[in-house]
Amino acid sequence: MNGSMDTFIPLTFRRRGIQFIARKEAQPMHDVTLIEGLARAFYWQHLLDTGAMKSGTAIARAEHLHPSVVNELLRLTLLAPDIIEQFMAGQQPATLTLMWFQRHRLGVDWHEQRQLISSFEEQI
Repeated sequence: MNGSMDTFIPLTFRRRGIQFIARKEAQPMHDVTLIEGLARAFYWQHLLDTGAMKSGTAIARAEHLHPSVVNELLRLTLLAPDIIEQFMAGQQPATLTLMWFQRHRLGVDWHEQRQLISSFEEQI
């Protein structure tokens, strides 16, 4: 075993306007924007890991994005696996959005990340 891990997330990317999603009580609600951000981040990380792209800046050029957008999203690949599973199950705190991740630094320590997620859940 080489220590690598593959993750497949079946998503298709389309450019659209802003979507507003009503949240129903007691039903998991997937934050599609956050999940798409995670998918892009892992795809871009794969491009870097395989050498298909040399840097986040190269990815940004290819995707016609500002380099900061790519680098901010790449930080999502540092999330603890159980937190990612929580997001994929639609169990993320409502106030923990992709925009929050883009505007705040994320620690690499998974225990600290879990505490951060708990602090958002306590605010509800």
